[in-house]
Amino acid sequence: MYIRIRKAPSKIFRDVNRKSNQVLIGYLRRLLVESSIIMFRNQYDNDVTVWSPQGRIHQIEYAMEAVKQGSATVGLKSRSHAVLVALKRAQSELAAHQKKILHVDSHIGISIAGLTADARLLCNFMRQECLDSRFVFDRPLPVSRLVTLIGSKTQIPTQRYGRRPYGVGLLIAGYDDMGPHIFQTCPSANYFDCKAMSIGARSQSARTYLERHMDTFLDCELNDLVQHGLRGLRETLPAEQDLTTKNVSVGIVGKDMEFTIYDDGDVASFLEGLEERPQRRVAQPDDEPAAEKPEEPMEL
Repeated sequence: MYIRIRKAPSKIFRDVNRKSNQVLIGYLRRLLVESSIIMFRNQYDNDVTVWSPQGRIHQIEYAMEAVKQGSATVGLKSRSHAVLVALKRAQSELAAHQKKILHVDSHIGISIAGLTADARLLCNFMRQECLDSRFVFDRPLPVSRLVTLIGSKTQIPTQRYGRRPYGVGLLIAGYDDMGPHIFQTCPSANYFDCKAMSIGARSQSARTYLERHMDTFLDCELNDLVQHGLRGLRETLPAEQDLTTKNVSVGIVGKDMEFTIYDDGDVASFLEGLEERPQRRVAQPDDEPAAEKPEEPMEL
């Protein structure tokens, strides 16, 4: 029995080489495109005053990423109070937990996510503005006015050569003649008036919880409002970790109540009313979609 070969062996080898060359050329082309993107990105992120061809300022985006690296914090308000709940971190077992909620004035406090050194600088600026208002006008500074001043201050480094944006995000809680307030500030100098907000690492889980219960916050009692903040903050933790008196801090301000920070043992009363963390359900084999059966080869 004779088998007829339609193509010569040399022709077959040439076809194989041609196909392999095409695959190699395609791979090199993709590699060149990716390397050019990285090269151009490095070209446009050397300074905060340089725009990329896509209309972006990479230095500001990097500062926004620094906020996502910080420990999570949650802010929410009712008709009479504003509450801040923050997760404290320790560099090691030998170090103390860093403070994440700072006192600004008798009616204002902040919680931070990002670079603590930048937050201290902004906090000192806010304290000075509040003191100036009391000295010159003999009245506390309105919360919205203070947030506007912070926006103007953080906007300056985003337009000047040789400066870098502040790598910290703030949640500002305050109470004035307009009632309680929760404001969020960003390294991009944007600021937002919020009903509830969470920033920091894994904060999306907390925001999801806040969105589900947002309609109930306005009519909540103070203790229930703090409980909602703690539950939202707990959503940002890994399954094997829980809130304790060492790693959580609470700040409260409201009508006829100055801004007060609760740390360590003072938080125990709030944690006692917090129910046990529900176990996250692990998907069982029955919950997983059935794998598609592979197509059987046709019999020839």
